[in-house]
Amino acid sequence: MEGQIELCGMHFWAYHGCLESERLEGNEFVVDFRCPSDFSAAAASDNLDDTLDYSRVYEVVAAQMKQPSNLLEHLCCRIAESLQKEFPSLEHFELTVSKKNPPVGGECEWARVSIKL
Repeated sequence: MEGQIELCGMHFWAYHGCLESERLEGNEFVVDFRCPSDFSAAAASDNLDDTLDYSRVYEVVAAQMKQPSNLLEHLCCRIAESLQKEFPSLEHFELTVSKKNPPVGGECEWARVSIKL
């Protein structure tokens, strides 16, 4: 029974960016996580041990969001590596990190970086 687990809209106030103002003032970031999953065991057992505990996924993401990075690319890959370390059986997933109102010299609602493993 194939399905997908998603954690969408994880909001954080964080201090990522190349500009000093971004490091001092911070900004709103949103992280989205998606992974394919076989629901067979969890559907039969109704036991958390038979699926991905998404509260632990959130904890890993939150811990990485507290450590400033200059680039969204670096941050996104660092989160992905931490997820792989925490969940060795997690082979395939998508991760998107979005920064609200990036300093691009004009109107821009979001800057986004995504990785697909």
